[in-house]
Amino acid sequence: QVQLVESGGGSVQAGGSLRVSCAAVGYAVSSKCMAWFRQIPGKEREAVAVQAGAGSLIYAASVKGRFTISRDSRKNALYLQMNSLKPEDGGMYYCAAGLSGSLCHLRSVFNYWGRGTQVTVSS
Repeated sequence: QVQLVESGGGSVQAGGSLRVSCAAVGYAVSSKCMAWFRQIPGKEREAVAVQAGAGSLIYAASVKGRFTISRDSRKNALYLQMNSLKPEDGGMYYCAAGLSGSLCHLRSVFNYWGRGTQVTVSS
């Protein structure tokens, strides 16, 4: 059974940094689509950062240059380093994983989801 468990969320002031982590159980993070999504109440879940199986990266325009997605195959984990945080970066952050390593720009490729970790950024 695949489990994705996020951690590392919390409250931070604008301009600060946070790193959220996603530990994968029953799933190998290498060579597959993995991503971080964000959701705020009343809005759809949106992709923030995506890493394809071959390593190519896609970032939402709003976070480009500030956020970095990475994975550690030895630890079987996915990370999102968030710098220069803004209040609008706040929300529930979800780790997502797919069985494919390609077409990672499509939400439909993500088969597995974590329960999320809350990030709050105060001004």
